[in-house]
Amino acid sequence: MSRQTRALSTALSASLALALLGACTTQEGGSDPDRREQPGVATGTIIGGLPKKGGTLTVLSNQDFGHLDPARNWVMPTMDFGTRLLYRTLTTFKAAPGDQGSGIVPDLATDLGKPSKGGRVWTFKLKPGLKYEDGSPIRAQDIKYNVERSFAPDLVGGPDYAQRYLADTDGYTGPLQGKHLDSIQTPDERTIIFSLRRPVAEFSYTVTLPTFSPVPQSQEKGVQYDLRPFSSGPYKIKSYARGKKLILVRNPHWAKTTDPVREAYPDQIVVQMGLKGGQIDDRIIASEGADASSVEWSDMQPSSIAKVLPRPEVKRRLVAERTGCTDMLALNTSRPPFSNLKLRQAMQYAVDKSAQVTASGGPALNDIATRYLPPALTGEGRSNSAYGRSTTSHADKAKKLLAEGGKPNGFSTTITVSTGDKTRAEALQQSLSQVGVRLKIQTVDPSVYYDTIGDTKHAPDMAINGWCPDYPSGSTFLPFVFDGRTIKEKGNQGNVSQFRDKAVEKRMDEIAAMSDAASADRAWNDLDIVIQSKSPAVPLLWKRKPLLVGDNIAGAFGHGAWTGQFDFAVIGLKDPSKSKG
Repeated sequence: MSRQTRALSTALSASLALALLGACTTQEGGSDPDRREQPGVATGTIIGGLPKKGGTLTVLSNQDFGHLDPARNWVMPTMDFGTRLLYRTLTTFKAAPGDQGSGIVPDLATDLGKPSKGGRVWTFKLKPGLKYEDGSPIRAQDIKYNVERSFAPDLVGGPDYAQRYLADTDGYTGPLQGKHLDSIQTPDERTIIFSLRRPVAEFSYTVTLPTFSPVPQSQEKGVQYDLRPFSSGPYKIKSYARGKKLILVRNPHWAKTTDPVREAYPDQIVVQMGLKGGQIDDRIIASEGADASSVEWSDMQPSSIAKVLPRPEVKRRLVAERTGCTDMLALNTSRPPFSNLKLRQAMQYAVDKSAQVTASGGPALNDIATRYLPPALTGEGRSNSAYGRSTTSHADKAKKLLAEGGKPNGFSTTITVSTGDKTRAEALQQSLSQVGVRLKIQTVDPSVYYDTIGDTKHAPDMAINGWCPDYPSGSTFLPFVFDGRTIKEKGNQGNVSQFRDKAVEKRMDEIAAMSDAASADRAWNDLDIVIQSKSPAVPLLWKRKPLLVGDNIAGAFGHGAWTGQFDFAVIGLKDPSKSKG
């Protein structure tokens, strides 16, 4: 998840709130945590009208992709980029703004899958005539192979739904040694059958993930597959210089007649990497030459807001869609100091969440999180907080818990953040110092951040981590962030807190077995507050993703399924002749 890099002044935050929201309900200095995320710029709307075919779309980025290998791609904006442009999945999200985008449609499959045996078996048929970039046929066996690849210990970091859901996978380490899963059957080239260890009513949503895209075994390159995924989508890789530039060109064997969502408007897509965030904003604000046909990959800098809001011709090119995620301060429970429950609970009161709002762009772009599950999964007005609804720090309560935990004078600890989150870490450092907690900050490049905090042997005491549901279900949130059975030595993407609790895990299994979705939703909400009481993480923010587009961009909107990133399935140019490669 991309993050802001510099704090706004209080006055600028206030002007932003007034400009974008008109008015904002606050409580104790912050936004009302009981409200759903506030309405903002261009929510649910499309900027620039209908694109025309042709031209070069440029993406200006401050970073490289972590992983484009579909078995390893589990960062929301990169999943958007990969699944909309390079590889197709069995099903996919609709190309629509707002709530409409949460619906799914068949992609490679002819339908949304046919369940049997009470939802323990799912069968999908592939559409006829599907082809890769070289004209060879896409086969069901290729989807099986990519799912199997996701088990390989060298290919870490990707979605682990296959490990969670498929039957008889214990001890399986991938297909590279010639072993294959019996729980995935491919009786012919167009049929794939998944046998699950328990009923999964929402498996049609599960197969939207890049794990369920095809990779032919003949193209296997291990960890090097990141450099050149073999295309089943509308574009293929022409060149890729890591950290510098990626160029995509049309895949001539992709057929729009088989694809319900991808329009593939541009002839070429160029991703320029390694740029500074403020430089990106300034180029798109000016919108000159090729920059008029550009979009930005990462969030607009808070320092750029004063350059945007007073200028209506620029402000209309700002998208700020809800991310649907929860930002958290993960506390490493595997060792001192945060193996101590009282010290973890003290952090709930020591952290000044209002300062986190200010450091992240102000209340127009952030709501204070009071629980782990984001509002989209909890319902309007449902406040599930074990620590009340305060938005500022409470030093007295924090100090009391520190004393009960044997640290009346505080302690020293560390945090690792991406370079873009340094200001947030400094705000945290300031608030913790008020209760005697001395925080040392380490920053790393965004492209390696998740790999760094996901290395359990070298993990810091604290990390700012976000989690986004892969689809609208509590089953895609709490188990991934707080189930101790999912902790991996490397590539530990979800349970960064390394939290283990057998009672919590038992309850997760019970909820997962529920067949009634409404009952399961209520149970996930109840479990949220139970986990809060054990304090493996401090919920911080529910955010929006502010993104600018050039003046020649059309069809631009933030897609809710991918944390408000542009939907690359339908974005394009107003006038392709004005773009430059």
